[in-house]
Amino acid sequence: MTHILLTICARGGSKGIPGKNIKPVGGKPLIAYTIEIANQFADKHNARIILSTDSADIKQVAADYGIKTDYIRPAYLANDIVSKVDAIKDALLYAERTDGVTYDYILDLDVTSPIRTMHDIEQCMERIKAVPEALTIFSVSPCGRNPYFNMVEEKPDGFYGLVCPSTFTSRQSSPKVYDINGSIYVYRRSLMEREAPRAVTDRTLVYVMDHLCFDLDEPQDYDYLAWLMDSGRLKL
Repeated sequence: MTHILLTICARGGSKGIPGKNIKPVGGKPLIAYTIEIANQFADKHNARIILSTDSADIKQVAADYGIKTDYIRPAYLANDIVSKVDAIKDALLYAERTDGVTYDYILDLDVTSPIRTMHDIEQCMERIKAVPEALTIFSVSPCGRNPYFNMVEEKPDGFYGLVCPSTFTSRQSSPKVYDINGSIYVYRRSLMEREAPRAVTDRTLVYVMDHLCFDLDEPQDYDYLAWLMDSGRLKL
């Protein structure tokens, strides 16, 4: 039997958009969309869900939608500079101690990137299971800019050049690159044994979404998502 721990990480502090994880979108808190699909996946695949938060308000909203937990994210894992994977690992170790189970995979669904389907999640799980050497897989989206062609950075001499120096003459002929959209991450348990586990490794796969997906970082992102939903162009 495959043991899957599904993590939902939602810290309370957000400087850009205060309270973003429980900010109303389309008539309910943002976190509700992730909880709903997490519950569907857990019911179908016998997965265990754990909420990682340092906020009593988020904990209460999550409980209203069926996710209750005694776990509280430590303060040292709830600031702006801590790696999310470190927070996930702490929640994993707590769940394993509590449940008496060693989980095979950790499936993380990001609250602020809610445009995903059950098919997306299941495809990520199937693909990492099919490649035993793979340590992680995450969802990505095609991007309009390319570091080999039309993205520049400042060089040591103060002048600017391509991020990845090349001789490509068009974006179409350049190597394909993708945006990490932050919606779905799957980690094999063995990754967490590394000294500094991270999502991007030397054995990482990607799942390219064939539909709109974006992370909600700025106030206008929420306005855009609300417009998509209110206009009927998107249903979550």
